[in-house]
Amino acid sequence: MKPTVYYGQDLARYGFGQGHPFGPDRLDVFWNEAKKRGIDKQVTVATPVSCTESDLARFHTQDYIDQVKAQSITGEGTLDYGDTPAFKGVYEASCFVVGSVLDAADKIISKKAKRCFIPIAGLHHAQRHTAAGFCVFNDIGVLIETLRAVHGIKRIAYVDIDAHHGDGVFYSFIEDPDLIFADMHEDGRYLYPGTGTDSETGTGKAKGTKLNIPMEPGADDEAFQREWPWVEEFVREGQPEFILLQAGADSIKGDPITHMAYSPESHRYAATRLCQIADEACHGRFIAMGGGGYNRDSLAKAWTAVVEAMLES
Repeated sequence: MKPTVYYGQDLARYGFGQGHPFGPDRLDVFWNEAKKRGIDKQVTVATPVSCTESDLARFHTQDYIDQVKAQSITGEGTLDYGDTPAFKGVYEASCFVVGSVLDAADKIISKKAKRCFIPIAGLHHAQRHTAAGFCVFNDIGVLIETLRAVHGIKRIAYVDIDAHHGDGVFYSFIEDPDLIFADMHEDGRYLYPGTGTDSETGTGKAKGTKLNIPMEPGADDEAFQREWPWVEEFVREGQPEFILLQAGADSIKGDPITHMAYSPESHRYAATRLCQIADEACHGRFIAMGGGGYNRDSLAKAWTAVVEAMLES
């Protein structure tokens, strides 16, 4: 069964204007590289899908949803404390991100797909009540809640190799023992959001179900390979029913707003290994999301490496 990749201009709508690090050109930069490598002929291409307000409400507060809808009409102000500007149509654009991720899960559960990649997704900073760090709605959080409420899937593994700590996911599920959370990120002493120390392992019944691995600035593929076995062991021991990967490309060397030095091979390796674990543990159920990444060349190469890993495995 071919991997499914979501592509269409409704996904490209999620961006904060030309010249912004998270601009609307990111999708086509990836897709042009995919076409150059012939990947577009090897995958099933899926059209982006919107979500409903009730989907969003599984994770987000109604007050916040209403705020985004109102500012989507005016296109004015910010949706958080300054990092995430509103724009006209931001609500609709954000719904296509969330809806495409939910559609991927539907396809996998119904066995119409085995692995899916959504390039404009993985908005891991948004919290239940607010935007944060270019992230309006947290598609990952909505997906986790939907897998539980709609599909009856309880044990979910979430792996994040974006340079930034996935704080919106971590703190939203910090007390949830059934979310297996593993995050390799640049040390918060040097990078937004400043969280994700190795002592943060979950609270209450969830203590020990969260793994944070802060990486030093300049961490390269060798450093990644040193730490990755901890992630793999952690995910295996968690016995997940579904595996999610946030494959942020801002951990690749040369990103303009981070200080990491991976190559796309680290992203390829992570996707390859997680696909293998998914095959062994949870009927191959695997979704990868593009996450961050602001050097366009690095983004294109890292995301295509993830899709190639899904093809090869």
